[in-house]
Amino acid sequence: MIARRLLLGATLSAPAVARAQGIWPTRPVRVVVPFPPGGSNDVMARPLAERLQARFGQPFVVENRGGASGSIGATAVAQAPADGHTLMVTSSSFATSAVLQKTTWDAERSFDAIGILARAPYYLLTNPDFPPRDVESLVAWARARPGAVDYGSSGTGGLNHVVSEYFCQAAGIRMTHVPYKGTAQAVTDLMAGTIQLVITTVASANSPIREGRVRIIAAAAPGGTLPPGVPAPRTVREQGVDYEADIWWGLLAPKNLPAPVRRAIHAAVTEALADPALRRIYEAEGAVPSPGPYDEFAAVLRADMDRWRKVAEAANIRIE
Repeated sequence: MIARRLLLGATLSAPAVARAQGIWPTRPVRVVVPFPPGGSNDVMARPLAERLQARFGQPFVVENRGGASGSIGATAVAQAPADGHTLMVTSSSFATSAVLQKTTWDAERSFDAIGILARAPYYLLTNPDFPPRDVESLVAWARARPGAVDYGSSGTGGLNHVVSEYFCQAAGIRMTHVPYKGTAQAVTDLMAGTIQLVITTVASANSPIREGRVRIIAAAAPGGTLPPGVPAPRTVREQGVDYEADIWWGLLAPKNLPAPVRRAIHAAVTEALADPALRRIYEAEGAVPSPGPYDEFAAVLRADMDRWRKVAEAANIRIE
């Protein structure tokens, strides 16, 4: 999936970017990251903002507005003028928040989806002492012991909670959810053997993966990058379960952005994502730049919301 989308994101010509500069930006641009500093959304936003600032000579100021699983920052962006000078870098968690939380904004009615910045697969990580070493043996183990496999997540209703329940549904198994206050705590308990499974990204478990303190038994989707020396595993689908899940990072703006401005932003971002230095930064997080066609992101967001809504309903996932 990831590799295929990369082919869609050809670098725009210099004349196209020159036209973009005449339309946008005309003053400093605020780039809202609706999470605290230091997370993967920050990693995606800051080097992109640096390249856009260098390209256009206008300040691109990254502003962290964390809280309420990204909802506080999203509210600020939804209420901003739709002129292209307030943008938001967020991730797939935006889709799960949209369907599981009560928010003051609507994912499709309050925002224009500008473009996907990068994508990365999830990985099924187990404790090295856990007997199953591939998807087939994990499924057999879980079926023989319903509810005995404990999996960790960043919290109830979090993206890797929903992704994990999606795996349970696809595999026809039942595991026990153990919510944590963040993925880092879940990975720590995975290494200690307190839980047996975590489905997460390289960005959330880079050192444990690199040092062999967790075992990768499958990739949830093709593509992405792993730390040097870590062999690429087979995907879940290649191991017999019809399941695929990855994470995207994308750029949104307040709804009703004028079409010429939207196209100008898309053109400039596509050019920036072609920078090899930026690619290396993203790859260090296990992700690959994935600029796509002009209207692709809106369709991806809509499909994700539909999928996660069905998964949450089937698993009775609720956020009070």
